[in-house]
Amino acid sequence: MEAVDLRAAREAVRTNAPLVHCLTNTVVQSITANALLAAGAAPAMVDAPEEAGDFAVVASAVLVNVGTVHRRTAEAMRLAARSAWTAGTPWVLDPVAVGGLAYRTELAADLVALRPTVVRGNASEVMALAGAGGGGRGVDSTAATDDAVTAAAELAGRTGGVVAVSGEVDLITDGRRTVRVGGGSVLLTRTTGAGCALGALVAAYLAVTDDPLAGAVAAHAHVALAAERAAAAAAGPGTFAVAWLDALDGVDGDAVAGADLRAEDVRGAG
Repeated sequence: MEAVDLRAAREAVRTNAPLVHCLTNTVVQSITANALLAAGAAPAMVDAPEEAGDFAVVASAVLVNVGTVHRRTAEAMRLAARSAWTAGTPWVLDPVAVGGLAYRTELAADLVALRPTVVRGNASEVMALAGAGGGGRGVDSTAATDDAVTAAAELAGRTGGVVAVSGEVDLITDGRRTVRVGGGSVLLTRTTGAGCALGALVAAYLAVTDDPLAGAVAAHAHVALAAERAAAAAAGPGTFAVAWLDALDGVDGDAVAGADLRAEDVRGAG
């Protein structure tokens, strides 16, 4: 990835304030909204089936997170994803706890058929979605990022998009190009909703970049850098959560351009 592309992506989020339509789990709605606002984007939590499809067309990007799914939200997610796919609106699928529970696993399979621009999850979730594993322990992964390399590439080939696997080092691939994003802090794993907020930030970056891989990498770099800054100032998970929001606001394009990135195959990345 060229550093200038990531710098421009960060500045574009703040300049353009993309409107991110979030169909996400009830535990993290306010955290997700605050993270988007801190980064410079605009959140909208429109999850009624009567509105979700229409709103997905006017939004800059869509997040579908299946964390606390039930019948009505599942219907709204299908409608929003179908509308986004039809309209060409970039959208992100976060397959929370897929593989362990049949209902959400079937829903996620339906959503994958609507070709998400990015699938973002932990290693167990990505492997389960790709048919290569049985899922993790609830929202926690029982697999390492490296375990999901093949599954991520195969899933990216199936969707025609990008798959991002979160872990100690994040792995992001479109099946041809692969970038690892280092940094971050273990305190992210002890903060409710950090991963879900990352999915929303990926959507925000997709709205302002022409290359979904570059957008996903920039979002992950932004979150990792903010986590490092927050961890340096925090006394524990509680103060970290507040400091992380402040840091999301403070990370600029120069910082994102200097993130810890490791490109494994950069064909076509320039």
